Amino acid sequence: MNNLTTKSAIFVVTAMLVASCSDPKTNNVKNPYYTSTAPSDSLTPEAMWQFGRVGNVVLSPNKKNIAFTIAFTNIAENASYTDIYTLPTDGGKPQCITSTKENEDQISWTPDGRIAYLAPNNGETQVWTIDPDGSAPTQITNIEGGIEAYQFSPDGQKLLVVKRVRLDQTIADRYPDLPKANARIETDIMYRHWNQWADGTYNHILVVPLAEGKQNGAPTDIMEGERYHSPLMPMGDIRQISWTPDSRSIAYTCKKKTGKEAAFSTNSDIYLYDTQTQQTTNLTEANLGYDINPHFTPDGRYMLWQSMERDGYESDKNRLMLMNIATKEKFDLSANTENNIDYFTLSDDGQSVWAIIDDKAKDQIFRISLENGTISQLTTDTCNYTSVVDAGSFLIAERMSMSAPNEIYKIDKQSGKAVCLSNINTKALSSMEMGNVEERWITTTDGKQMLVWVIYPPHFDANKKYPALLFCQGGPQSTVSQFWSLRWNFQLMAANGYIVVAPNRRGLPGFGREWNEQISGDYGGQNMKDYLSAIDNIAAEEYVDANRLGAVGASYGGYSVYWLAGHHQKRFKAFIAHCGIFNMEQMYATTDEEFFVDWEFKGAPWDTNNAAAQASYANSPHLFVNKWDTPIMVIHGEKDFRIPYIQGLEAFNTAVIKGIEAEFLYFPDECHWVQKPQNSILWHREFFRWLDKHLK
Repeated sequence: MNNLTTKSAIFVVTAMLVASCSDPKTNNVKNPYYTSTAPSDSLTPEAMWQFGRVGNVVLSPNKKNIAFTIAFTNIAENASYTDIYTLPTDGGKPQCITSTKENEDQISWTPDGRIAYLAPNNGETQVWTIDPDGSAPTQITNIEGGIEAYQFSPDGQKLLVVKRVRLDQTIADRYPDLPKANARIETDIMYRHWNQWADGTYNHILVVPLAEGKQNGAPTDIMEGERYHSPLMPMGDIRQISWTPDSRSIAYTCKKKTGKEAAFSTNSDIYLYDTQTQQTTNLTEANLGYDINPHFTPDGRYMLWQSMERDGYESDKNRLMLMNIATKEKFDLSANTENNIDYFTLSDDGQSVWAIIDDKAKDQIFRISLENGTISQLTTDTCNYTSVVDAGSFLIAERMSMSAPNEIYKIDKQSGKAVCLSNINTKALSSMEMGNVEERWITTTDGKQMLVWVIYPPHFDANKKYPALLFCQGGPQSTVSQFWSLRWNFQLMAANGYIVVAPNRRGLPGFGREWNEQISGDYGGQNMKDYLSAIDNIAAEEYVDANRLGAVGASYGGYSVYWLAGHHQKRFKAFIAHCGIFNMEQMYATTDEEFFVDWEFKGAPWDTNNAAAQASYANSPHLFVNKWDTPIMVIHGEKDFRIPYIQGLEAFNTAVIKGIEAEFLYFPDECHWVQKPQNSILWHREFFRWLDKHLK
């Protein structure tokens, strides 16, 4: 068999397995890798990993069907598998249209109504299409080396693909007579990023001609010879690229800088490439910060995109901008809000934009007029909406909360009433008792009002005494909103008998620009007072045992734990710090994106004439270890290049040298996050073992 026939044969065989994807008695989707655990009505790490993870939600051209993916985890195999499902927008049973041991992902609808997706064939990822009923899978590209992403032109005549293109020599290229040499030679910084070493390849956009729905000719690299990435590495996706409605041009996001210049800058721009003239124009050259995610109005007259104003500040206000393509006149559609535009899509009538805005720690759906920027709120639910698309008479959106993972909802455009369509995890959740989530507002030391989420254990009894955990958020500018997490899951902590205290301290978005920006240069200042205000407020309750308090957090939250360890004045009995900053001076020159530390720390540690920087470094946690007196667990991953693992080693070693009870949980194959299922379950087991030992 040739490759195409082999893949098709797989789908023919697995079509018979589709029935195993759902329960005929309940119409619920079943996890094919489910393994029973001990009976429990509370959440466990193992159960959490067996929920289906919904994503990639896209609406069919006729607005009658939704295609989406579900990833199910096989804990025994330490892997997750993603399949494609469809669901009518008027409700019904999700239908599984792929069921393989391969991952089908990055789905979209083609102009002619088929479903496109990425899937591997002989180790190389290519674009495939399939009918909505799961029949006729067809490989449509054959790009050597495989591709990373794709997007069809509106007329269906072309396809853009993102491919890794090698432009730099390897050691083997330079010294072919030393094939077993294992080394790197660097002459500039930005040689590693978040969790990946630079490998001499770059994300490039290639235009592929199509005929009868398949590749018909060699692709054209629109960034030929350029040592830049589009989408941006390592977290950019296909939303950073867009065809113009006439299928002639491609707008793409790119930061055309390298080395030290790239490390100190956030200045990406939107470039417009004309496929006929092969000319490229920078549309946002005047703006100095991030410009990403271009999207065009149906008539092609205007481009929408997200933009930050200041270079070097990754947590600047995320604005929604509108440009007249002919005149280049620009409008800030988000001028009437101080909060970030986290996601946007055009309304069906083309007169407005549906946007998700973080508003007081709940990501809600708003409507923004293209004519005058008027903003009106549609939803007011205690949840986070993560995507939205206009389906004509209603909206289709994804949403999650602290008590439930992502699901697909249908929303009334007038009332904002939301009805769950997918119900992938409804049955599993119904068998579990979740803790009550309280929205509490407390007064800070400077007289401000701060939102603190308090999550209570299931079957909470106010006549009992409970240990409590202060959750320290990372970012540092990342809201403690209604998120569902596979690592920092508040309901899982509550299920283990802890009251969770999760404050939206100073330095978090969703509460206005002043609240968000206060933290930069003041890491050990007002936000630390906010933490203590929150835990002191909850600890004063009769049902909290003030002698059994812990503090936990990751990233900036890990920094917070290290800092609190030297300043908590006997409040806490146990600490856990994951991938935290311990030594700020060391962090400055060993992180990947220098713009982050340069902005947040207000300069370099060796700049002794910079009073703001010196004041910032004076709050480095390593300077206060003489006051450490509390057991601490340190967790870090070797592939964490944002906060290198040497920070965790130094913190742990310091604690041991000082005679403080400490443990070091080290993951050689994890980065800033813990992403592998069995590593995650181990993480939780050790997390709760440590806390239980010291707080129970």
